Amino acid sequence: MSGGGSGSRSTAAWARWATRLLAALGSVLAAEAQLTGVLDDCLCDIESIDDFNTFKIFPKIQKLQERDYFRYYKVNLKRPCPFWADDGHCSIKDCHVEPCPESKIPVGIKAGSSNKYSKAANNSKELEDCEQANKLGAVNSTLSNQSKEAFIDWARYDDSQDHFCELDDERSPDAQYVDLLLNPERYTGYKGPSAWRVWNSIYEENCFKPRSVYRPLNPLAPSRGGDDGESFYTWLEGLCLEKRVFYKLISGLHASINLHLCANYLLEETWGKPRWGPNVKEFTRRFDPIETKGEGPRRLKNLYFLYLIELRALSKVAPYFERSVVDLYTGNGHEDAESKALLLEIFRDTKSFHMHFDEKSMFAGDKKGAKSLKEEFRLHFKNISRIMDCVGCDKCRLWGKLQGLKLKLQCLPLGLEMEKAEVL
Repeated sequence: MSGGGSGSRSTAAWARWATRLLAALGSVLAAEAQLTGVLDDCLCDIESIDDFNTFKIFPKIQKLQERDYFRYYKVNLKRPCPFWADDGHCSIKDCHVEPCPESKIPVGIKAGSSNKYSKAANNSKELEDCEQANKLGAVNSTLSNQSKEAFIDWARYDDSQDHFCELDDERSPDAQYVDLLLNPERYTGYKGPSAWRVWNSIYEENCFKPRSVYRPLNPLAPSRGGDDGESFYTWLEGLCLEKRVFYKLISGLHASINLHLCANYLLEETWGKPRWGPNVKEFTRRFDPIETKGEGPRRLKNLYFLYLIELRALSKVAPYFERSVVDLYTGNGHEDAESKALLLEIFRDTKSFHMHFDEKSMFAGDKKGAKSLKEEFRLHFKNISRIMDCVGCDKCRLWGKLQGLKLKLQCLPLGLEMEKAEVL
């Protein structure tokens, strides 16, 4: 795989943001209420994941996410919702995202996404020589803003044909750098019909579910007496393994977001000074077995399942970063070396985990049927990432887009066919 190709750029982005997301999941698991037992559809128990996360992964990845290479994210928060009329952006101040001025971005990060993992690609003398040669031999290449947008749309269309999610184009004039440490995932006050429509669309359009089957705790479902969601799980258990796994990933993603809101909640604000912290009452409302009629623990188990998939994905992407030619380049040589060493240590830990999800059982049947199902997965993953542009809260949209990269990373352990350039 070439150092500057689009495939290597995508692989770098996956591992980069998966590491960030694994840190987020790890922090949730570290603080979460105790569950026990074996997870469905895999041979892993919750206690083993807890121990592994608490003593190996979480302490290291918590340090890594504070490094410059992992804290800055270029994102376009101005893309219009492609599915319904915009409700208007949330006016709550905690929904706001504060972008970083270019002057504060490390040189290696803003050099361009194809170069920011390589020190060699950022040799200043070579860049100056190249720029000088371009100036001497160049024709007039100035383009109007309208033409630039047209080329971006072209590139986005070409790139999207085989992709599993709708990625932001970092070349877009609307893309801005965001410091994730200064814009943490937490409760913003964004709720109500707009937020519900996003999640309802994600579940109803993408989880292989007929309209006649209602999810537990769905406020739009008709009253079903003492059903308590059992008919839903009877239907779910009747699905093939692949479709059950897909639902668990989406449910685990939803649980992760809800847990972050509970763990970092606006408890009070006095004289303009907010106090953030865990909200036990909110956690109980969303996950307590009695409050949720048994649904909460199921959702938490799906979060553990999601964590397991993330571990497997990182172990599969590790060979790319283990190459000596790959650096986590920001321009700070000392920090870059420490970041690379810490990342490799995390990769060694993930590969040492003895209860990885076994993706060999996925898409193992009829080749024609498996190919068709993979294409359905691709379209559903992509649809979910596009729905993230319909989130009315900028901070929620920011983290939703980051979760979209997680969805793409999950394709690795699930055995989905990726672009040839991205196969490790």
